[in-house]
Amino acid sequence: MAESVYVLIRGLSAFVLMFVLTRMMGKRHITQLTYYDYIVGISIGSIAAKMTFDPHVRMSNFILAMLIWTIIPIILSKLELKSNRFRDLMEGDSVTLIKNGKILEENLKKETLTVDELMVLLRRQGFFKISDIESAILEKDGELSVMKRRELEPLTPTDVGMDVQTERPPCITVVDGNLLEKTMNDYGYTKEWLLEEVKKQGATDFSDVFLAQIDSMGNVYVDLYDDNIKSSKIKDQLLLAANIKQLQSNLVNFSLQTDNKEAKKMYNEYAKQMDQLMEDMSVYLKE
Repeated sequence: MAESVYVLIRGLSAFVLMFVLTRMMGKRHITQLTYYDYIVGISIGSIAAKMTFDPHVRMSNFILAMLIWTIIPIILSKLELKSNRFRDLMEGDSVTLIKNGKILEENLKKETLTVDELMVLLRRQGFFKISDIESAILEKDGELSVMKRRELEPLTPTDVGMDVQTERPPCITVVDGNLLEKTMNDYGYTKEWLLEEVKKQGATDFSDVFLAQIDSMGNVYVDLYDDNIKSSKIKDQLLLAANIKQLQSNLVNFSLQTDNKEAKKMYNEYAKQMDQLMEDMSVYLKE
């Protein structure tokens, strides 16, 4: 047997066995690389490389070695589930690097991190100014978790007392010109309705659509094969009317939730103005 064929067969065998054993260890060992996971990964890779290129390594010895290095992390994972102390011993503990906006120099030294390395980790999380940070924790897997200062957090609907509808994941209904009817049925949409929606955006049929997606509010995103086709203004008109109605609804909600008489009066007046605006625009919305 030619040497290249011999290496190919042993290499493929090593790959298949490594794949099976990796599936046995589970996703955790891929997404959360701990100290012993790192050691196991290096060891298994070295064993597989040795088996591939060294003809003196017997297949039975290779399988035994791989099983040993697979069973070890599985057993350790089971023990970690049973004991918090053992888990801390094997994986270490999370370390706070910034607390109350202050850098903890001693913890930086403990983790052998320089200020430059800390800034790199912060920038990867989208933070360029330490003054914007309330706390930062170096997790067991080496990732940095950062909490922004409360006053810098973006305003949410909950902060202003707005009721927000529960949003479900968007669904893709057309891929490469093919309608996914099962998805349509699962989400309660009809083929006829979707066809009308894609036509509003310049398509003549589903065959013109590369991808179509529907969000939880029933809005349809359409990507056409022909990028030069412009969406019809009907869609924009409908979105404009929907936005005005949503704004009016929000104003009514604000008036009901506030105890301030002047604010309540102001919200109601603006809500009435939205009615007048819809009436004034009705002629143009029908075009």
